Amino acid sequence: DVQLQASGGGLVQAGGSLRLSCTVSPLAFDDNAIGWFRQASGKAREAVACISDVDWSTYYADSVKGRFTISGGNAKKTVYLRMDSLTPEDTAVYYCAAAKGWATPDAESYTYWGPGTLVTVSS
Repeated sequence: DVQLQASGGGLVQAGGSLRLSCTVSPLAFDDNAIGWFRQASGKAREAVACISDVDWSTYYADSVKGRFTISGGNAKKTVYLRMDSLTPEDTAVYYCAAAKGWATPDAESYTYWGPGTLVTVSS
């Protein structure tokens, strides 16, 4: 079975940074996309950023463009989400997920999900 493990969450002050890691096993990360999603308390899950090794295309939600950077994958089997200039609105449980094909923000396209990691941004 494919397993994903997200890590790197924690408590940070507004304006600070965190880097989340998503380790994928035993997926070879060929023709696959890895997506980061988040769900804040009382809100719907939303896509944050995705990356695919089909063409190394990426997707970013408008709310994180210019602040978050997704990278990694392929043989390293680890995808990172660098989060800068964090605000309290970024507080959520962050999940990584794997899908076949292109980077897409459509959660229904992702077959494998890992347990989340909590990010809390204090004001």
